[in-house]
Amino acid sequence: MDKKQIPSLVKDDQLIKQRRSEMIQAAVTLFKENGFHKTTTRALAKQSGFSIGTLYEYIGSKEDILFLVCDAVYDEVIDKWERSIDENLTGYERLRQVIESYIYLMDELQDEVLVLYQESKSLPDEARAYVLEKELKMKRRLEQEIEQCTPGNIYSDKERELLCHNILVTGHMWSFRRWALASQMTIDEYVKLQVKQLLARFHDIESPF
Repeated sequence: MDKKQIPSLVKDDQLIKQRRSEMIQAAVTLFKENGFHKTTTRALAKQSGFSIGTLYEYIGSKEDILFLVCDAVYDEVIDKWERSIDENLTGYERLRQVIESYIYLMDELQDEVLVLYQESKSLPDEARAYVLEKELKMKRRLEQEIEQCTPGNIYSDKERELLCHNILVTGHMWSFRRWALASQMTIDEYVKLQVKQLLARFHDIESPF
């Protein structure tokens, strides 16, 4: 699916990128505090550091800003996730790092993740479909790692599919349930325990746990 085109009266690509980045940061703060529907474009402009007239030079609607937030969060997660993986690792160690890196990223970007999942339902259908496709892209990326890292055929197709979704939800859980989990364990303990459970099928590989 082609990326949604956000209208801009400004033609300078670098300036567009800079101003929209400022809008995204402002939107994450306000959407998390007040929700999408209660946040006005005037408040977004003020939080971004410029006038509402300037705001509308770079976007066409408040929904455009929400789309930019969702799009940017997925891009940042995928980019940082891929750069965090040691290409020299294989098998169990590589898959463990893939999962650990993902969960730690969910912790690092917890505000953005909360906004993404709480507010993306407010996107127009076309934009929401594009954002959901990015979620599936992450799932497919993870599925490739599992296929490359697992010995033999220890997972059936359905088991591998379910494992992918379990890993993604495990990352989300720390963001959504941190209010309860953080009183019981640190993020490091959470990562260690979750990886141990998720990769329990590696029974024939010596585990460091």
